[in-house]
Amino acid sequence: MPKPLWTVKLSRKADKSLERLPKMVINTLALLMSEIEAGGPVRGDWPNYSRLDGRRHHCHLKKGQPTYVAVWEETEVGVRLVEVVYVGTHEKAPC
Repeated sequence: MPKPLWTVKLSRKADKSLERLPKMVINTLALLMSEIEAGGPVRGDWPNYSRLDGRRHHCHLKKGQPTYVAVWEETEVGVRLVEVVYVGTHEKAPC
């Protein structure tokens, strides 16, 4: 099995929020994290993906009411580390 190109981790806040999320959203987040490990933080093939600013990205994990999103940040160039900083409803997502 090839080594992942990127390391993806959850921030403490994102990790704590997993307890309150529906199982389907958690499964979708796991898939997103594995795709980021393999292909990097730019995920133009995910619903409503956008680069928020310099190194911060977001996409929808589940549409509808409520909409669930993930927000992640790249660290310094060369380290290849991505930290998921928020997972939860769209209304409370950091901009």
